[in-house]
Amino acid sequence: MSLGSRERLIVALDVPSIAAAEAIVARLGESVWFYKIGYQLAFAGGLSFAAGLIASGKQVFLDLKLHDIGNTVAKGVESVAQLGATFLTVHAYPQTMKAAVEGKRGSKLRLLAVTVLTSYDDADLAAAGYELNVKELAAARAEQARDIGIDGLVCSAEEVASLRNIAGRGMVLVTPGIRPAGSAQDDQKRIMTPAQAVSAGADYLVVGRPIVEARDPKTAADAIVAEIEQAKKQ
Repeated sequence: MSLGSRERLIVALDVPSIAAAEAIVARLGESVWFYKIGYQLAFAGGLSFAAGLIASGKQVFLDLKLHDIGNTVAKGVESVAQLGATFLTVHAYPQTMKAAVEGKRGSKLRLLAVTVLTSYDDADLAAAGYELNVKELAAARAEQARDIGIDGLVCSAEEVASLRNIAGRGMVLVTPGIRPAGSAQDDQKRIMTPAQAVSAGADYLVVGRPIVEARDPKTAADAIVAEIEQAKKQ
């Protein structure tokens, strides 16, 4: 995969309103080409906003983490595919992934399976009843996603190197929990800097608060792109 440094940065529009999202996109201008829309904005008119972004030439990652009975997932994916989004997330349960693959058939939509949320650690999985630790569960779900025909994985940067061995070069690896050096960790438990994530083998980096809440979002975004570019040269 040959991606430019700016193409690899996905800015998470985790804001409460369309007005707030529009203001951020305007401030970022051509510094950012790819945006992620999750629950908060999606439920505040974000799907129509996504269509507008796509029409303007931006790429959109709909982080909806679908997980339901197969027919419901398949029909939901069909609807998302019509929007023209680049990425859509589903939880990495086999039945859900199989239904999503069926639902996107014939479209350009690319499905990303969420292995283990980056806010989870081994203790959280144990509390939820899992016998596997984070590394083991992420690997098992990655193998299933690969075999089912999912296009890529959402995973912590800490798992990128090991999951690349499972996914091969045919799947993209998208990493949230990216925090530039010196920024707050917030509620993330498994994080890396942009340079560390790229060096580990991540294809796309999702960055939210370090850009969105920065005093100058454009400067913050440009600095991350520069860090990605430098990491690619090493």
